[in-house]
Amino acid sequence: MKEISYIHSESYSAGELKHGPIALIENGITVVGIMTDSILTPKTISNIQEVVTRGAKTFIVTNQNIDEHNFDEVIKIPRINSFISPVLSVIPLQLLAYYISKEKGLDVDKPRNLAKSVTVE
Repeated sequence: MKEISYIHSESYSAGELKHGPIALIENGITVVGIMTDSILTPKTISNIQEVVTRGAKTFIVTNQNIDEHNFDEVIKIPRINSFISPVLSVIPLQLLAYYISKEKGLDVDKPRNLAKSVTVE
């Protein structure tokens, strides 16, 4: 998200949300949630509901059976082996970053300053 759309973003496990990041949630912020572990899904839903009550928009990627009406956008992915699910769940997130960048009129093939950090020693 940062590299091609220049939107500040941070990633946290859902369990860490209440240890500080929740203080940054305000009306209109978009929170992206990934729910692929059936054991953690109920706790993750609870944490996502916390950000909804603070006015956040939600974009969820999941392979679980959840009540989709509680969230703004839900992308369903197939259930696969839990060790492979991160690979599958990142695809909608890459597309999200791509389409946001295109909407902003940015060149997704040439992100600014990225070449310098890759090629300069």
